[in-house]
Amino acid sequence: MSCSRWKLLGLLGITLLTAPSTHAEVRIGLAAPLTGPYAWGGAWTRGSAEAAVADLNAGGGVLGEPIEMIVADDYCDGEQAIAAANKLVADGAVVVFGHQCSGAAIPASEVYAEAGIVMISTGATNPKLTERGLSSVFRVVGRDDVQGEIAAELLAERWGDSKIAILHDDQAYGKGLAEEAKKRLNERGVSEVLFEAIAPGQPEYLDAVRRMQSMGVDVLYYGGYMAEAGLIVRHAADLGYDLQLVGGDGISPKDFGLIAGPASDGTLMTRFPPPPETPAATELKRNSSADFEPQFESYAAVQAWAQAAERAGTFETEAVAEALRSHEFDTVLGRIGFDDKGDVTGYDTFVWYRWQDGDYAPVDPGKLTD
Repeated sequence: MSCSRWKLLGLLGITLLTAPSTHAEVRIGLAAPLTGPYAWGGAWTRGSAEAAVADLNAGGGVLGEPIEMIVADDYCDGEQAIAAANKLVADGAVVVFGHQCSGAAIPASEVYAEAGIVMISTGATNPKLTERGLSSVFRVVGRDDVQGEIAAELLAERWGDSKIAILHDDQAYGKGLAEEAKKRLNERGVSEVLFEAIAPGQPEYLDAVRRMQSMGVDVLYYGGYMAEAGLIVRHAADLGYDLQLVGGDGISPKDFGLIAGPASDGTLMTRFPPPPETPAATELKRNSSADFEPQFESYAAVQAWAQAAERAGTFETEAVAEALRSHEFDTVLGRIGFDDKGDVTGYDTFVWYRWQDGDYAPVDPGKLTD
C-alpha cells in the first residue's frame, strides 16, 4: 500500500487491524539509466512505462489488482545494474522492465533469473541477452545480429568498392553491433580498411577523423551512441571531408542532430520501426515534449506482461513466462509474441531512417542504393 493511502487511513482514525486493504498494489520494477550520460534514454523508458501503468490502473489493474511501479537507476553500467537488480528483487517486484543498455541488461538478467523474476528488456539489442537459455528473460526489441546483417547488406551493395571504416565505443552495445556488421560484411567478401575502438565521452575526435581522411575512407559504420557520432561527422564537415555516416539505433536520439548540426544531413541508421497508428501510440506522441520522447517499446513491454499475467491467471513467474512464449499480445507495437529464446516476434524489428534538417524519417529501402 502506498504511503499516501496509509496517511489517509490515519487521518480517518482507522487502523490496519480494523480495516485491512482489500487490494495491495502489485509491484513491478523498472530499471534504466536515470542519471549519467544516458539519462535521456532512461527518462523515455520511465515515462512510457508510467503511462502504461496508469492506463492499466485506470482499467482496473491486472487480475483485479492495482499496479505500483518502483524504479532503480542502473546508470547504463554493469556493476550498478546488478545493484539495481538486487534492489528491485528485495523490494518485491514480480517483473522488471528495462535495462535498455546491453552492458547493464546482461549482468542484471542473471540476478532476475536466480530470483525467479521475469525481465523484459526494452532496449538491449546484444544477442547474448537471450542466448543463454534463461527462461524468464525477454526483450521487445531486435538483436544486433539482425541489425548488423541489414547494415552489411547496404554497405556491400552500395559501397562494396569504396573504402569502409568501422569504429565503435568499446562498450557492450556499440562493440557488439560493430562486430556483427564487420562479420556480415566480410561474409560478403568486403573488407573494411579500419576497425577500431574510440574512447566514449571525449570532447573531440579529430585524430580519428583525420586518420580516416588520410586513408581515403568514404563511409564510416559506427557502433555506439549519438554524442560521439555527432562529433565525428561535425569534425569531418569542418575539415571539408565528405564522410558518409551509417549507424545503428544508438544515434537516433534528437541530440545527434543538435551535436552534428547540418553535418547530420544524409546520415543513415537502422532503428526500431515506427508503431502502427493506434490510439495508444497517438496518445503517447501527443504527450511527448522536448524532454520526453515516447519509447513505444517500454509501453508495449508492460502491455505484453499484463496480458500474459491475465492469460496465466497469476503473477507467478513460471506461468507468466510460459504465457509470454505461448501467446500473442495486442500492443502499441502491434500484435507481438516471443520465441523460445525470449526474442520478440510479430514485426520487423529494424528499418532504415535518414537524418535531414535535424530530424529523421523512415526511408524506402529501395532508394538507399540509388
